[in-house]
Amino acid sequence: MIKADLAHASASHSHSRLSQSRRHRVGARAILATGILAGLMLTSGAALAQRPPTQMNPLDRSDLGRSKQNPDLRGVPVPATVTPLDKVPLAKLKVPLGFTAEIYAHGMPGARTMVRAEKGTIFVGSRTIGRVYAITEKDGKRETKTILQGLSSPNGLAVRDGALYVFAINKVFRYDNIEDVLAGNPEKLPDPVDLSAAFNLPSDAQHGWKFVAFGPDGKLYVPVGANCNICEINPATHAHIRRYNADGTGMEIVARGVRNTVGFDWHPVTKELWFTDNGRDWAGDGGPEDELNRLPAKMEGASFGFPYCHANNVPDQDVKKPQACAGTIPAAALMGPHAAALGMKFYTGDMFPAKYKNAIFAARHGSWNRSERFGYDVVAAFPQKNGKAKVEPFMTGLLDKEKNAFLGRPTHVMQAPDGSLMVSDELSGVIYRISYNAPKTARR
Repeated sequence: MIKADLAHASASHSHSRLSQSRRHRVGARAILATGILAGLMLTSGAALAQRPPTQMNPLDRSDLGRSKQNPDLRGVPVPATVTPLDKVPLAKLKVPLGFTAEIYAHGMPGARTMVRAEKGTIFVGSRTIGRVYAITEKDGKRETKTILQGLSSPNGLAVRDGALYVFAINKVFRYDNIEDVLAGNPEKLPDPVDLSAAFNLPSDAQHGWKFVAFGPDGKLYVPVGANCNICEINPATHAHIRRYNADGTGMEIVARGVRNTVGFDWHPVTKELWFTDNGRDWAGDGGPEDELNRLPAKMEGASFGFPYCHANNVPDQDVKKPQACAGTIPAAALMGPHAAALGMKFYTGDMFPAKYKNAIFAARHGSWNRSERFGYDVVAAFPQKNGKAKVEPFMTGLLDKEKNAFLGRPTHVMQAPDGSLMVSDELSGVIYRISYNAPKTARR
């Protein structure tokens, strides 16, 4: 059975219709506080990532003739307005027996990364929309509001010790005591601590949007994607995952040859880092496939192949070198051709059946560089003793294969304290909640 939590959804929707003047006042104050100019709602990174090679930056080495793909393929624009509640495709969602999907929050155009702060506020980042949202709940009523806007791809969010960290390409801001300040005066954010110089991140828009998280070691992990679709990069500055102290000092590179990861987490038992990685475009409809990767213990600094080697030891067709895959770590699992595997999390809750304990849930945003669309779902990946993982469907229904059309773009996943699973949908600007209630006829 699939249902919509209409009471909660309506609360979010009603708030989304706040007067434009109030929204602009909140956003303007936030922009002035961070020193970022308004009007960056559509970043150049979105355009660069979705043009054919002949229109890309001069670094790119894609050979469109070799790929034999349709040169008119383009990316998917993100609606800048609220999707009406009756247009959200909740009824199309399919989940396994015993699971229920409902609308948790609504009215957040471009919703992507989700993080939950210590007192329960859920902060939601975006990419091309340039906003950060806050979801709060009081007296049984859920409210969604815009707290930042005009940022350049504020996709990277993290919370620690009462502070919200916001990564917007090469800008990094920390908002201390964020929940307390919002509770006291939701019209005014705390003055930010500007950490941009300390983190010293590249300004490239292409694959410059971030996913960030604190690891088990207390370090803040930050990826820097390739500044091209396919090219020979400077391995000291691009296509890797870094870690820092929380203040931006002590930078180390922990994984190399990573084209573009927008989701990672640590195994609850082994503490090994696992991450998704987007395969290159313009090499054919068949891939190379996106990856789910595992960084083995004591192998920090190892390479995952980009730009010379992809997926499970597939040499690149445009950027070549002898023994291209020698010394690289192959994928733990393949995530599909142009699937855009993004947010992922290990499941550690007790609500779901035992088979999901310590499994990975990963959102596949869905293809753009492919004639027949692929993805637009959430999968479960089960780590195996040999370091690999087995992938199976979990939340489907947003892709109509007969019409080659899609109704949503799952982007990130997050486990709630009660063990339910939150899934953000960038296209509809909603967060779905997936819960489990064992049916009498279901087998565990």
